[in-house]
Amino acid sequence: MKSLNLAILLLLISCSTAPKERKFDNPKYSVEVEQRIQRIINNLQVETEFNEIYEAKTLSEQLKKYHTPGLSIAVINNGKIEWARGFGIANEESKDSVDIETLFEAGSVSKPTFALTVMKLKEKGIVDLDKDVNEYLKAWKVPSHDNWQPKLTLRQLLSHTAGLTVHGFPGYLKTDSIPTVPQLLSGKSPANTGEVKVNILPGTAFRYSGGGTTIAQQTIMDITGKSFPALTREELFNPLKLKHSTYMQPLPDSLEEIASTAFPYKGIPIVGRYHVYPEMAAAGLWTNPSELALLAIEVQKALKGESSFYKKETIEEMLTPQKIASNIGIGFFLNGKGDSARFGHGGWDEGFVTDLAAYKHLGKGAVIMINSNEGVALLNEIMQAIAIEYQWPDYLPKSQKPAALSVNEIKKVKGIYSNEEGQELKLDEANGILTLTYQHQNPIPLIKSTENKFYDKQFNFLISFDKDVLQFKQMGDTKSYKRKSQK
Repeated sequence: MKSLNLAILLLLISCSTAPKERKFDNPKYSVEVEQRIQRIINNLQVETEFNEIYEAKTLSEQLKKYHTPGLSIAVINNGKIEWARGFGIANEESKDSVDIETLFEAGSVSKPTFALTVMKLKEKGIVDLDKDVNEYLKAWKVPSHDNWQPKLTLRQLLSHTAGLTVHGFPGYLKTDSIPTVPQLLSGKSPANTGEVKVNILPGTAFRYSGGGTTIAQQTIMDITGKSFPALTREELFNPLKLKHSTYMQPLPDSLEEIASTAFPYKGIPIVGRYHVYPEMAAAGLWTNPSELALLAIEVQKALKGESSFYKKETIEEMLTPQKIASNIGIGFFLNGKGDSARFGHGGWDEGFVTDLAAYKHLGKGAVIMINSNEGVALLNEIMQAIAIEYQWPDYLPKSQKPAALSVNEIKKVKGIYSNEEGQELKLDEANGILTLTYQHQNPIPLIKSTENKFYDKQFNFLISFDKDVLQFKQMGDTKSYKRKSQK
């Protein structure tokens, strides 16, 4: 009987201490979509030493290279999420895998998400984007300079044109004393950043300021009298059925279970799993790519006049370039023209990086979130792979993939080239491939980029032509060779 009781006790202990099992939620798609996913994760576009030259790498090898445990992707096509998937590990202790519901800190993508909330309040007549925010603020006021009082507006704060200081925020450990927003804005202990103040004439220049977004956060809280997480849940997340997105800092236990740990560098987790950001509007959003993609889709729908939540004119105003800076609207950064016009934003918190890019009129886009800072290059590598697969217009660099070389092109550049030092390079042809021979070395096959430049993958040199002159670029040094003969 004693042995039976002991076995039951051990079983109870093991059950109470074992990590809770999570439902792994990575849906399967049609054969066509699954093939697309495989092409993307096996065609990451990795920049080489030369800006215009990219090499294809796999997602698995790049995750390993950058010591990045996990990431999540959602792709928008034809105005809907075509697929979403998590890769790798979210939590080192529990070994939970990243799935489509795994939460990441969105960093500065918090800003356009907050701006979408402000635009909804504007629709309701609760806020005026062009009113002096000091008329709204109660718990803190924009500081004056001697006897001169700056007048700042929400439009300026959300487009980074208010002339304010404090670019971004490092966050706090869970065990730290967490400052209030007025303490943050005043730069008073326990704040770990300086005072947010005007030191550029407002409305004259663009300067990125998370401090300005934090003033906007306090403004909206003072106007509504609500906590920031409650306000954004009520005005944005609940109406758009974003069940997991939240600005709560730190996370409640119910969401902590599905949140990724932050692994800033070398795959080493942060003490306490993540940093706390009381600068919620600027850096404190917890979400996943699928829910950010739904926000982007709502913006796209509104621009078509098909949203039941936003008026078309509201989003058109939001995505109109500011007079001071053509690449910023209200909350979102803007790129491209015509069919290639896009809106988006990047984000960086300690241990998390995010990128959101979406076309205004084409129903295309993607969101990528990773749980490391070391892997920041992954975002562009993946985004360009998606752009190739979905044929995004005017997104990729002009020179992106090697181009075929015709027989006539080979004949045109063949020959022996010499520089002032008497060094010779020979360009020849072997089995339809242009080759370069230097001294006693074996011929090296060359690849042509779409900019009529030739390169080699292993030796990191690039050659280009101007009539009979060959430019040889390697390790930042360029040498000129003149053609002696075409043999």
